[in-house]
Amino acid sequence: MEYDRKYANFLMALLAMIIVAVMYVEGMLTPSLPSIAEGFHVTVDQVSLVLSTYLLTGVALSPVVGKLADLYGKKRMMSIVMIIYAAAVSVTGFSPDFTFMVASRAVQGIGLTIMPLGMAIVREQFPKDLVPRAQALISGMFGAGFAVSLPLGSLISNYYGWRMTYHTAIPFILALAVLTIIKVRESRYRRPDVKIDYIGAIALGTPLALIVLAMSDGSSWGWTSPLFLSVMLAGIILLIPMLIYERIYSRNGGEAIFDMKLLSERNVLVANVVLTVAGMGMYLSMQALSYKFETPEPYGFGLSILGTGISMVSFAIGMILFSIITGRIILKIGIKPLAVAGAFISSLGFFLLSFSPDYYMTLLDEFVIGSGMSIMNSSVINLLVLSVNPRDMGLATSMNSTFRYIGSSIGAPVAGSVLSLYTVSRIVRTSSGITKFSFPDGTAYFYAFMIGSIALIVSAFLVLLANEVLGRRNPKLNVNENAEKSI
Repeated sequence: MEYDRKYANFLMALLAMIIVAVMYVEGMLTPSLPSIAEGFHVTVDQVSLVLSTYLLTGVALSPVVGKLADLYGKKRMMSIVMIIYAAAVSVTGFSPDFTFMVASRAVQGIGLTIMPLGMAIVREQFPKDLVPRAQALISGMFGAGFAVSLPLGSLISNYYGWRMTYHTAIPFILALAVLTIIKVRESRYRRPDVKIDYIGAIALGTPLALIVLAMSDGSSWGWTSPLFLSVMLAGIILLIPMLIYERIYSRNGGEAIFDMKLLSERNVLVANVVLTVAGMGMYLSMQALSYKFETPEPYGFGLSILGTGISMVSFAIGMILFSIITGRIILKIGIKPLAVAGAFISSLGFFLLSFSPDYYMTLLDEFVIGSGMSIMNSSVINLLVLSVNPRDMGLATSMNSTFRYIGSSIGAPVAGSVLSLYTVSRIVRTSSGITKFSFPDGTAYFYAFMIGSIALIVSAFLVLLANEVLGRRNPKLNVNENAEKSI
């Protein structure tokens, strides 16, 4: 099969820019939440909806968009998603009230489907030697884009307001949407004659959204509150009729949204579980690290939001650098050795952080974490895409993203809970009187970083359960054989 290498290089650069732009838009909101709450006169708990609604719709839509991409073409779905995302980004910065902003953020959640769609396109349209390199680059841009967005978003928000962060993103998102429509080629694998499992999509999206909602807002609701328990229980219970319906649908000859056969394949299952566990540990520990930068001395470094954002660049450098290195060596070394090595490297970084090093050693440990996460993520993504039939690539990568986001949604509240268990208080005299501040102490950070370290060790051992698909240990099963699988 002939491939256009020049086109592949262009597409790799385009997808990298799209991922960075999307992560910039999402990452810049984190330091802007206090000013958004103040501007719309809402509480801290209410403003969290700006983040949770985006995650809810993204998780619910990921498997649906992935399946549609398999049926009607990945370029077509990518173009539609980019248009919707660009429209939502364009109007969010002009939100007249908080309700409008939450609604536009919900629509914007479709942006979470961009990364898996990009991975599916790469797997299908790239020459065999470029697939691992491209997947590694995309994975690296995912983390790097988020880390870079913190200082840049903080800077713009601090001097020009949170609305300007959106306005500055509009021309880039629109330009990337136009390039996607004009330049990206359509999939070879399309099956428009297959009936779409709309009922299964709703049955799957609803419980996923409820579970993510409960985990995202559980800390503000209270982990033992009736609201948290009822929403979480409803999400778990609704998974049962979804599984029953999807099984019946498959037995009757339909292609279910929740494809149990696909998800039960060893490499697919391992990739999903590994990224769920690793995502939970990484998100938990990285959130704790951002708190530590802002916590007053001696328990932290007492930095501003902007200083914290700049300090996270070390993580981004590690992600970018080792995504390039991983892409170049993975064909020779293989996926499993690199994935295990990456997990242990990140685990070591979190372990060292738990002993409260000074500021510059913290930056070095952060670089180690980013390097290891880049190696592991790049390898595990390649494990997935090189093990799946091209006709199911959209659904496989989208479901993998769903598992990743569920892990992240668990990590955030767990981090909040751990950091709130061990706190110290300080009384500060201000112009308005005496104010009492509480913040995490060294014990809180020790446990948060140790949890992340242990989660990554677990991920390393889980990778060993997979079947190798690259490298010298498996010369017969390589990229070329998988790429040419019959559908």
